[in-house]
Amino acid sequence: MTQLSVLDLSPIVEGGDAAQALANTLDLARHVESLGYSRYWLAEHHNMDGVASSATAVLIGHVAGGTSRIRVGSAGIMLPNHAPLVIAEQFGTLATLYPGRIDLGLGRAPGTDQVTMRALRRTLVADDDAFIGDVQELRGYLGPARPGQAVRAIPGIGTEVPVWILGSSLYGAQVAAMLGLPFAFASHFAPQMLLQALEIYRERFRPSATLSEPYAAVGVNVIAADSDDEAAHLFTSLQQRFLGMQRGQRGPLPRPVESMEGRWNESERLNVERMLAVAAIGSPVTVLNRLRELLELTRADELIVTCAVHDHAARKRSYALLAEAKAAL
Repeated sequence: MTQLSVLDLSPIVEGGDAAQALANTLDLARHVESLGYSRYWLAEHHNMDGVASSATAVLIGHVAGGTSRIRVGSAGIMLPNHAPLVIAEQFGTLATLYPGRIDLGLGRAPGTDQVTMRALRRTLVADDDAFIGDVQELRGYLGPARPGQAVRAIPGIGTEVPVWILGSSLYGAQVAAMLGLPFAFASHFAPQMLLQALEIYRERFRPSATLSEPYAAVGVNVIAADSDDEAAHLFTSLQQRFLGMQRGQRGPLPRPVESMEGRWNESERLNVERMLAVAAIGSPVTVLNRLRELLELTRADELIVTCAVHDHAARKRSYALLAEAKAAL
């Protein structure tokens, strides 16, 4: 059976604040744990008015401490923003506190704009080989101790935190295949190369001590409600957010509106629809049929579900309706 998991950006909604967003994150994590979801992942973004998950490792610890069984991790940690040793120490500590429950998803995107990148990194290095080297260095800190190892992550060494490679292009698929690691594709906002990336990952996969065969997760926007019309109404919050991204406008997740007509031009509408093409929006039957299509198309081992809904109760309801339909996937 295909696994269902959750991706959360701790959305700050219009009329709300970061404190409420973080409280909602823990509440949602407890909710989906009770519903049987496999893992709860949080994403690193910076300098964004609508996202409260910037200190990702801190928030992972908060969520893991407030739950008991569900796996908790990152989707992802943007490795070029950090020294590998620091991430190894952070996630080694998390794995020591919550053994068997922590995942480490790694990406190479900045998770922000150019100005904030410079504030995070001080120097900007765009070197693909450097990313691969950083991944290997980080895995070395989390693996067994080696004779003569001069630098160790304490805690961290020997924890062997599961490492995933994340991607929204073909590069991540190539890295995951080469290293024999699980791969998650960010098709919930960048679906264009999804099928090509999965094909490359599966064709080029090299078995490793970590993984004997490919394991692919696919990001998907899901908004389930009691009717198609209600779900479409809730979906307008995400559509407005992506429209704002096109216009260079940031802000909290907007309240839903009755219609998007008159709010965008034709070019903007097409661009938003293109970016949000991997989505299942509607009643439980509609959502289930769409997810079946996506699974047939992608052969995903796992769906990472994200649900950007302004109303927290409606968001929880969406995950509950999806959980009820899970057995049919």
